[in-house]
Amino acid sequence: MRGREPVGRRAFVVGTGAALPAGRAGVARAAVADGPLPDFHPALKDALTFPLAWGNSPVRDFRAWRRAARAKVEETLLVDREDGTPYAPEFRQRTEQNGFTGELVTLSLTRHERVRAALLTPHGPGPFPAVLLLHDHGAKFDIGKEKLVRPWYDGTRLASAQEWTEKCFGGRFVGDELARRGYVVLVTDALGWGDRGPLAHDQQQALASNFYHLGSSLAGLMAREDARAAGFLARLERVDRRRIAAVGFSMGAFRAWQAAALTDEIAATAAVCWMTGLREMMVPGNNILRGQSSYYMLHPGLSRHLDFPDVASIAAPGPMLLFDGGLDPLFPVDGVRAAHEKLRAVWRSRHAEERLHLRTWPALGHVFTARMQDEVFAWLDRVL
Repeated sequence: MRGREPVGRRAFVVGTGAALPAGRAGVARAAVADGPLPDFHPALKDALTFPLAWGNSPVRDFRAWRRAARAKVEETLLVDREDGTPYAPEFRQRTEQNGFTGELVTLSLTRHERVRAALLTPHGPGPFPAVLLLHDHGAKFDIGKEKLVRPWYDGTRLASAQEWTEKCFGGRFVGDELARRGYVVLVTDALGWGDRGPLAHDQQQALASNFYHLGSSLAGLMAREDARAAGFLARLERVDRRRIAAVGFSMGAFRAWQAAALTDEIAATAAVCWMTGLREMMVPGNNILRGQSSYYMLHPGLSRHLDFPDVASIAAPGPMLLFDGGLDPLFPVDGVRAAHEKLRAVWRSRHAEERLHLRTWPALGHVFTARMQDEVFAWLDRVL
């Protein structure tokens, strides 16, 4: 028998699959497409019919559907609710700013860990409307809450924070702006950022894998913590608990509509640059196919039941604003369009189209500019 050159595993898998006759009975193909995606990914996408979505589900009573859809989301989080865990807040490092008071609060969002958050309170008599402000991903882990609140408590993070606001927010600290407009603002660090990091970018997948091995979920933890943070706001005497909004950019936008789906404490949602249909997003070259960052937004098995806009629709018919950039490389235009059509159909079915504000900014990419912020702030003033 003649000797042969060694064949690497990837070359063998792809090469043998490509060499076998197409359609031959009993022959399995095992090629990997660009992305990486399995070469049979179109068949997997075709199987995603989202049978629990409103309009697809056999449940025709909307309140009953919301309960069933929320229960399915909660099931896939793999993280239990913390209904019996006291927040036990500790307030410190108070500072007076132009138009508001800042303080750090350490609280228990789960039974496992105490988390330090920034809490801003407007000057004047309360109770005030409030905003749960949720930071982005951005592959920038040295700062979390500092992306949105000027860090009066840590001068070593100020330069990094200012650089981020110039890149994404038109040079503004969004939390400070909201507090000056009369909103109590709470911002926490998600696991891996700021006080709870910094995580290295290539450690994300391992962190998520370790959570799964431990019977838990990284994305589920973030979802539960955000919902608990909304509950903390609702329990503050300075806050009008009927007027709490969730606001976020990029991953923070995902967190905002997700939190609104998981808790009735949130009365309105403003989400900038994170909405799409899943099938339209799962295409070669899209950032989500790289793994790593996507694990913060991955709930195993959920896509067998609900699409992203279906989850956001659990918050219907509450006020919801969704802004997207027409040049955003992370969210293909057809995916944004498909998601918006789904959302409109849900709010229309509730005779509440006026509560849903959808807009694509054709000349903008993945940003939350000062002009976009001003529109969000004015919208919050109207709906809360």
